[in-house]
Amino acid sequence: MAIAGAHALLYAEDPEAARVFCRDVLGFSNVDAGGGWLIFALPPAELGIHPVEASTPERGQLELWLMCHDLPTEQAELEAKGVQFTGPISEASFGSYAPFAIPGAGTAWLYQPSHASPLAESP
Repeated sequence: MAIAGAHALLYAEDPEAARVFCRDVLGFSNVDAGGGWLIFALPPAELGIHPVEASTPERGQLELWLMCHDLPTEQAELEAKGVQFTGPISEASFGSYAPFAIPGAGTAWLYQPSHASPLAESP
C-alpha cells in the first residue's frame, strides 16, 4: 500500500465565496470535478497532531495553516488583495502566525514556522 496524497475538506457556509478566494486570491491551481465543484492543489503540507481531551468538541477538528517564509511580507501582499486579517501577528515557540478570514468559511492562519520541517525544500 502506498498513500498517494491527502484530500483536505473545508466546510463553508458560502462555498462559492471560499472557492473564489482560494482560486483568485490565494492563486491555488484547480480542476473542475463537475458542475463547478473546484478541487484545489495545495502547497506541500505537514500534519501536526495535538493532544485534546476525548470529551472536547475540538476532537477530530482540522485547521488550515498556510506556511510561508516571510510572514509580514506575505501578509502585506494578501492584504493588498483584500484579505482581512482578524488578529495581529503572534509569536510562539513554534513560529509566528496571524489569523485571517476565508470568505464564507471561517478562519485560517498564515504561519511562519521557526522549527525544522519534514518537507524537502526546493532549491
